[in-house]
Amino acid sequence: VVDRPASVVKELVENALDAGATQIGVEVVAGGRKSIAVSDNGSGMSRDDALLSVERHATSKIRDADDIENVSTLGFRGEALAAISAVAQFSLSTRRADAVSGVEVVMSGGKMQDVREAGCPPGTPIQVRHLFYNIPARRKFLRSEQTELAHVRQVFLVYALSYPEVGFVLTVDGRETHRLAGGARVEDRLRE
Repeated sequence: VVDRPASVVKELVENALDAGATQIGVEVVAGGRKSIAVSDNGSGMSRDDALLSVERHATSKIRDADDIENVSTLGFRGEALAAISAVAQFSLSTRRADAVSGVEVVMSGGKMQDVREAGCPPGTPIQVRHLFYNIPARRKFLRSEQTELAHVRQVFLVYALSYPEVGFVLTVDGRETHRLAGGARVEDRLRE
């Protein structure tokens, strides 16, 4: 369920970790109400997988019935990107390391707006703008920018502490607030 900017950050960071990212960047503007961007250098997706990723209950993490017993990823239900794109203006660019070019998928309120070839580095940057723009009643229940930002920071720090081998960067309103190098030990990450 996407109920606040922090839940968007959680889902996107988990997808980046599942994609094997060694570097994850999180950017928020106005506590995540105006904009949330999460970029990674993970495995990226093919054009078909990128289109499938925004469909409900579509996942590349379960290939057959036996896989459900051996899930080793943070997510596998295929709900996150569909849920996020349904309540925001959403764009996803992605490229596999072995591909010459990537693909960009643009959605608004759950409706596909554009799919085009794109030049981008390997990995997947996702931009979420104007969260709940199409659901004013839900937007009304968001707390102040400071409160929403506090929730985003909490999610960021939990994953940064849980995955010290991954580099994390948090940028708030255009100002970098955390830069945590990858390849760290838990003790080093705690100190940072």
